[in-house]
Order: sequence, then C-alpha cells, then structure tokens
Amino acid sequence: MERLRILIDQLKAEGAEQLPTERELSEEIGVGRRAVRRALEVLETEKLIWRRQGAGTFIGNEPNSPEQQIRKLPEVSNMLEVMEVRLRIEPALARLAALRATSDDISAMKDLAERVSNADDMDGRELWDSALHRAIARAAQNTLFLALFDVVDRVRQDSIWRHVREALRTNDAISLYGKQHVDLIKAIEQRDPLAAERAMRTHLLSLQDRLLHETVEGKGDDGR
Repeated sequence: MERLRILIDQLKAEGAEQLPTERELSEEIGVGRRAVRRALEVLETEKLIWRRQGAGTFIGNEPNSPEQQIRKLPEVSNMLEVMEVRLRIEPALARLAALRATSDDISAMKDLAERVSNADDMDGRELWDSALHRAIARAAQNTLFLALFDVVDRVRQDSIWRHVREALRTNDAISLYGKQHVDLIKAIEQRDPLAAERAMRTHLLSLQDRLLHETVEGKGDDGR
C-alpha cells in the first residue's frame, strides 16, 4: 500500500495519468499480483485511483460519465431551466416535423392528442402528453435532436417535480393545452413549418407562464 502511494505521488508529479499494469506493479514492488490487486481496491475506495475494465488503472477521481451526469440533472436543475431548454429545442423540432413527418406520423400524433384529452388522471395525461411531444420530435427525423429531447424529457418527468406538474394541470389549463395540441398538429399536417414552430412556442410559453405563476405564489421557490 505504501509503495503504491509513493508511486502514485511520483507519477502525478510527472504528469502521468495511468498506473502500470498489475503485472508490472507486482514485478516493480516485489509482491504477488493478488496483493497488488487488493491494495488497488483499497486505494480505489479512497478515490486515489479509478479503474475501467479493459482500459487500465488511472490516477485520481473517476470523471463523471454522461449517464451519471444525466441521472444527477433533476437534483441540480429546476423546472424553469427545463422550460428554457424546451423553448429552444421543441419549436425547431416542430418546424422540421412539418417538413418531414409522414402520414403515419401525423396519424399517430392525432391519436396521442386524443388520448391526452381523454385521460382521466394526471398520470395518464403525463404519459400521453410526453408520448405526443416525442412523436413530434421523432417525426423531425434528426437523431441528435431526438437524443437531446429524450434527455430533457427524462429530467422533466422526474418524480421530485411531481407536485409542480400537478399544480400546472388545472381544468382550464388542460382545455387550453388540448386546443394548442390540435393547432400544432394541424400546422404540421398542412406542411407549414413556420406555423408549426409558432404553435409549439405558444404552447410551451403557456406552460412556462403557469410555472412562473406557481413559483411566484410560493409553491415551488426553487422551481422543484
């Protein structure tokens, strides 16, 4: 353990990022590979090193993977940030959908919009509303845009914001959102990209306005 600590300090001073292999460490220190492996396990728990299967042992803390960062987003973000991002992404997706959606895509959108309107509980409305917006994103036929949409939607659906979403869905709001969905799909069906973009922006601004109202009223001071 002590020999490895000294070696790690030496390598850090030299600007190295990776340790030698277990076999090389075993030969250099003069102990068996099993002893080296157990010592490395302890050093890993102390966050002096991190290991990746097939790549080797590295010095310092393991950098966050994209998946780890995504999982933490609901804890470090808030609903207002989500709306800011949605307002940048989804109008562009609606514009592309108006240019690229197939007749099957549009039929699916109409079916999902009807399911949103007919849902009789919050969970149902959440489920079908998310599916409708994703159908529009998928119809845009842009893989990277769709991946970005999925990340934002995953954050938006996190359970820690459930009470905020519940407060936003009053009867008046549900009626308004249903009409906006119809206008949005109509613009896509008519192949009018500017109207589709405008309809999506109008819809999201309505959501944002209600969210701001709830925040001002003190029902979500941090937007969560």
